[in-house]
Amino acid sequence: MTERQRFIDALERRPLKGRVPHFELVFYLTMEAIGKVHPDHRKFNQWKQMSPSERRLLRRDQALCYLEIAEKYNHSAVFIGAPDGSSFEEQILFYETVRELGGDRYFTMIYGDPTIGIPDGNAMTGLAVRCAEEPESVKRDAQKAVDGHIREAEKLARYPGLVDGFAMCSDYCFNTNPFFSPAMFAEFVAPYLEQIVQAYRSLGFYTIKHTDGNIMPILDQILQCKPHALHSLDPQAGVSLAGVKKVAGDRVCLIGNVNCGLLQTGTDEQVAADVKRSLAEGMPGYGYIFSTSNCIYTGMSLKRYELMHAVWEREGIYT
Repeated sequence: MTERQRFIDALERRPLKGRVPHFELVFYLTMEAIGKVHPDHRKFNQWKQMSPSERRLLRRDQALCYLEIAEKYNHSAVFIGAPDGSSFEEQILFYETVRELGGDRYFTMIYGDPTIGIPDGNAMTGLAVRCAEEPESVKRDAQKAVDGHIREAEKLARYPGLVDGFAMCSDYCFNTNPFFSPAMFAEFVAPYLEQIVQAYRSLGFYTIKHTDGNIMPILDQILQCKPHALHSLDPQAGVSLAGVKKVAGDRVCLIGNVNCGLLQTGTDEQVAADVKRSLAEGMPGYGYIFSTSNCIYTGMSLKRYELMHAVWEREGIYT
């Protein structure tokens, strides 16, 4: 069984044997791990000036960056992005390159979330005012964004087998509460989240909904939209993997919950204990994919991730 199939079985909450599937939404420590700059940290202002051979080499180099990390750390999935500034046709060539080099070994996902997330500090007040004074305008923009993503997904569906699903990465929550109240979330976000999830599903794609922070006040609304999986179950915001597993483990695959804060500032003993806790809480009943509560971000110690990885290799095993 390939890692891709194991990942799909976890998304479908089927029984598994062997190691619980593992991946990281983003793994930025590629320079330390494999000697390559992560694709997100590359800018290609001269993309349009590149010759076909230059573009081909660039696609291959970026694809190998994702695949080499997945191979080195036994990931079951890769979250990929085409070279900066590339057209839809060039994106398809990139996805084909990933499949050519990686085969069907890894579940492959791309970004695809048109829903309203937390705006940056400069835009928060403006969005709040618009929601109060021009709610229909906000909703028209939300619908337009959804419609655009559906059109792109329909185009992508004409190339079966290149991409397995979408990572939906609009963040909704702070550590204390969601940006929108539950009532406002129901008005401005949930209807559009449901539309896009159902559209992706109807086209044969899997959906992984990511949001950091305290999701508990809006958890039921997110679940009603029926994503296949929920990431990242943020312990720094008080989200309990065991608690979410109890109320929702029969409806959605759960991904994450290893405390990124401990990976950054805790002791080795604390990190190992938190990995064991996440495995103990997530694995029973299946429908769990092991990862951090966010990603392996720039500035984190690679040794800490490798400690986490070693504990998973040793103890994250279904018998």
